[in-house]
Amino acid sequence: MTTTTFSNDAPAGAAHVHAARVRTLDDLAALGSDELDRLYRDAPAPTGVERLAGRPKGRMLAVRHTDGTPLFGLLRAFASSNAFPWDGKTFEELQPEEGGGINRIKLLARRFDWFPFRTRLEPSVVDGRACVYLDYEQPGNPFFIAKIRDEIREVSPDLWLGPAMIKTGPRSAAHVLWFAVDFGEPSV
Repeated sequence: MTTTTFSNDAPAGAAHVHAARVRTLDDLAALGSDELDRLYRDAPAPTGVERLAGRPKGRMLAVRHTDGTPLFGLLRAFASSNAFPWDGKTFEELQPEEGGGINRIKLLARRFDWFPFRTRLEPSVVDGRACVYLDYEQPGNPFFIAKIRDEIREVSPDLWLGPAMIKTGPRSAAHVLWFAVDFGEPSV
């Protein structure tokens, strides 16, 4: 893949210590929620969605408020196993400023493409800076899926990190978990 063009509106003095050592989904999965939050906030703001095309491997990384608990380790192990149902997202460019996609789910021996979304640049509810917003308010999605707000930013070449949230208002959301998709590791 080619290099993403970013704007220069990263926070002043942003620490890129974590970014220097994060290259894979496993690297991200080794981080706690606070480190993932800092990495997301420090990531350069994307300037378009045109590079989001393909079938990147996905991983749930951390569920908020479980760091340091036995549940954290269990969820991390389950999310990295072949038994975890979410395989990632499939993205396509529709126009230079808008894309689309769908989630890939594995249940038992079958694979499903469920819960379509549209992508576009929008201010993040996390910090107000640009992010790629995954909009699940699409025809056919159940109401509880339409309430999801996913955002992503590229934290390393082809590696996109984001919070998965539940919308609580027009410009607010409750953070539930961290996830990532790796375009450098396409799903089969």
